[in-house]
Amino acid sequence: MDPTAPTAPGERLPAGGAIEARIAGKAPRVHILTGAVCNNNCIFCMEEDRDGRYVVNSATTDETVRWILGQHDAFEEVCFTSGEPTTNQRLPVWVKMAKEAGARQISMMTNGRALSYDRYARLLLSAGLNKVYVSIHGHTAKLHDGLTRTPGSFEQTVGGIATIARYKRLGVALHTSTVVTKRNLPHLHDIYVFLRERGVDQVVFNVMQANGRANTFFDQLFPTYTEIAAAAEVFLRQASARERQAQAFFVDIPLCTTTRLPDHNRGYVEDYVHFEPPVAVHTDLIPAERLAERRSGPDGGLVAVRRADLDDSARHKRPECADCRYDRVCEGVWGNYLRRYGWDEFVPVP
Repeated sequence: MDPTAPTAPGERLPAGGAIEARIAGKAPRVHILTGAVCNNNCIFCMEEDRDGRYVVNSATTDETVRWILGQHDAFEEVCFTSGEPTTNQRLPVWVKMAKEAGARQISMMTNGRALSYDRYARLLLSAGLNKVYVSIHGHTAKLHDGLTRTPGSFEQTVGGIATIARYKRLGVALHTSTVVTKRNLPHLHDIYVFLRERGVDQVVFNVMQANGRANTFFDQLFPTYTEIAAAAEVFLRQASARERQAQAFFVDIPLCTTTRLPDHNRGYVEDYVHFEPPVAVHTDLIPAERLAERRSGPDGGLVAVRRADLDDSARHKRPECADCRYDRVCEGVWGNYLRRYGWDEFVPVP
């Protein structure tokens, strides 16, 4: 195998430089902003401005989706996301449009609750949905519902996972996303076993991004990266007794803090772009003088917003980072994190 070739997050690569190669070779995907509302109320949600999200996501129309899908060849995946996509009645129509446009991977990021209704799940799958990312944040109702602040959400989310697992034979991939907090950090192994026993292909542990509600409730929620890496190391040793290679991935944690983890389990945040109305784009992300060059969409009525726009405005490096082997692929550390914990735990890797 060519160690410089891009690979799937779960694919084994030779030792030495593997994670850097995977990050450098990652292909972009496009996000279609779908859910104007969400039926959960997660304490760590990045989308703290619910009114703003309603305005932006409500602006997504059939015409918007059709234009985005016209660019799908530039992306490895079309993903319906933001808010809760299943609250949008047009979702099945848009999924079908993606399939008819020839998109190869058609995915959705969801809390999975609506998928507990078999008829609705089959509607989406028959329309062309072939990958599902389900957000679940604990292995018990007490843990999950406490973080979503929505009683009964755990039962429905687990029901949604069970529904999709039944249809994996049709070629649909089932991944989960668990946001790591101080509350669920001691339970990584229990969560992993719970999900794998229910047919989940890949279990992703997403370290919180220190913005939105995660910043508002930072002190109550956010472990240090060093604490997360130590817990991950213990968990992966436990998991190795059950599986030869755990299908668990730790995402959005600086690589200099995870050198003791197998490269296979060190994940990364996908590169993506989404499109939104110009009035919604904050000039802290894209300076006003640069908005014109990002204009796109029908009649120039959209602006392309890349994930790097958020990272560049909110993440930081220091001069010592230039000496780290991961500097080329590292996105830096959240400023809101540094204000609480400082730089001490980040040691450049020779």
